[in-house]
Amino acid sequence: MDDNRPFAVGIDSYSLKPLNLLASECLEWAAKNGADGVQFSEVNVPPGRAVDRTFLKDLSQHAQSRRLYLEWGGGQHIPFGLDTGKPIDLASINRRAAEQAAALGATAIRSCSGGLMRWRDDSPATEFFIKAMAESLSGQRRMLEDLGVTLAIETHFEFTSFELLRLFEMTGAQPGGFLGICLDTMNLLTMIEDPVMATRRLLPWVVMTHIKDGGILLREEGLLTFPVAAGDGVVDFGEIFGLLATLDRPLRLSLEDHGGDFLLPVFDQEFLGRFPDVTPLELTRLLRLSFLTKKKVDSGRIAIVERGRWPEVCADRVRRGLRGIREIAGRALQRP
Repeated sequence: MDDNRPFAVGIDSYSLKPLNLLASECLEWAAKNGADGVQFSEVNVPPGRAVDRTFLKDLSQHAQSRRLYLEWGGGQHIPFGLDTGKPIDLASINRRAAEQAAALGATAIRSCSGGLMRWRDDSPATEFFIKAMAESLSGQRRMLEDLGVTLAIETHFEFTSFELLRLFEMTGAQPGGFLGICLDTMNLLTMIEDPVMATRRLLPWVVMTHIKDGGILLREEGLLTFPVAAGDGVVDFGEIFGLLATLDRPLRLSLEDHGGDFLLPVFDQEFLGRFPDVTPLELTRLLRLSFLTKKKVDSGRIAIVERGRWPEVCADRVRRGLRGIREIAGRALQRP
């Protein structure tokens, strides 16, 4: 990436979910509020319309008229339903999303299967999921390559960076190929990873982003993570943006934000044992971030926003986050 070229800074549609915006309205919100584009995690369409070629063409033309980038979601990577355990037609799901992305001129689709396996005592071992994913995704390689689309697996609550790298090795994937990463900067905390260290591990694979800030607090029950306005939390955006700027491909910074919090019962040996790659160094870094978070909370600079309050504050916080990301990204690109 050209060090003198600023990042494009946009939003993920999920951040504005309570507003129930149509896709076209989401683009207009982005243009009006200074965003450079939209990553669509979900798409609201008018009654009677379908997400077909005509809709995608109209959406693309609308974005172009407002000089906005478009990024696309809809991908998945776990080949069975996590609630039922039954197989799903993952190849068809990903083909549909990849064809939609290709019609928009997008070269990647965000993939999220939304699992919370480690928080369930009755869930199979993580390696079971990784092996099943490797087999299924390897079979989709030709389809994704033919469409020129990368399946960008989000750093969500399913797998750590270490496990995703093992998955890539098992599939024979290479950076810039059919598999990649959508880097969610705050979810890394929830997977007991230092965001900067995890970004370094995954850096060659990053093709999309969810730029999300947050905090992490030490509680009697364990560690508690929560999102905050981008730029206000303890995720080191300056260091992360500097790393992302070294990539030799354009990368957009798509803000994601929401309310709520998430408990990590790390004092439970069985739970912590489900994260076998955690190192003492990484844990000590998280403890330091917890100390910094508490200082910010005690001073009133940040606070947990309950999910029920998110509809009241989402628009203002996304606007603030856009300003914060743009400011920090500008400083990061000016570093020698």
